[in-house]
Amino acid sequence: MKTLPRKHMLAAGIALWIAAVSTTAFAATVSQEVTEARQETQIWTTYALSPYLRANDLKVTVHDGNATLTGKVDENVNKELASEIALGVSGIKEVDNQIEVLSDYVPAVSTDRSYGELVDDASISAAIKSKLIWSKNTEGLDAKVTTKAGKVTVKGTADSDAAKDLVGRMALNTRGVNTVNNELVVTPAKPGVAANVESASEEVGEEISDTWITTKVKSTLLYSSNVRGTDVEVNTKAGVVTLTGKVHSGAERALAIEIADNIRGVKSVDAKGLTI
Repeated sequence: MKTLPRKHMLAAGIALWIAAVSTTAFAATVSQEVTEARQETQIWTTYALSPYLRANDLKVTVHDGNATLTGKVDENVNKELASEIALGVSGIKEVDNQIEVLSDYVPAVSTDRSYGELVDDASISAAIKSKLIWSKNTEGLDAKVTTKAGKVTVKGTADSDAAKDLVGRMALNTRGVNTVNNELVVTPAKPGVAANVESASEEVGEEISDTWITTKVKSTLLYSSNVRGTDVEVNTKAGVVTLTGKVHSGAERALAIEIADNIRGVKSVDAKGLTI
């Protein structure tokens, strides 16, 4: 077997070392570029979701943990918000905020819904659908919920006028909703079907856990546009929901009680600890 001279072996070793270092450096560069692209996307997406920034033409570039922001806004508070959002992204160390504040700046208005508006509308529809599913008073309801620019349309059938009215109130009381177009058609259920639904509801109610009830009451309160859900503490024991905390009016207190009592599996609501 032919043996390479020592100088050839040394050259080959150096070449392999250079190749290994180059490969490692290339991999590190690619990894850094991917991280920076992810950070830029996360910041921009948050801007697109923000009702205060989504209409502004803002641009973001990230390099080595430093984010550079450019564009125009009409108020300094929005410029500060853009910085806070960028600094909240993991890995961002500093922000160079070059956004211009122009008092006469008018954000671009598009006839098409923006990404943020689409997400808002989808979130509203999802919240209303969840509330209808969790409610013990919407049995027999067959509803389709759509939202556009905060305007909710509900189509389908309800088994009573009371159920139709309840759906309208639940939708209107959802955060972000401006108006509700309640197009539900009232179709009374047959007596035999109603009895079967009530029996099935009772069976499901027996299986619903206190934890599930507490979670759904809390979520519904947070979805509400007329109750500060974060100020209300919810606990459930054997189907009895206890509400404690502070609300701002008698109407808000009454609504919190109605919301809790409307959840499947709730037997009664104790609101003695819910004060004004």
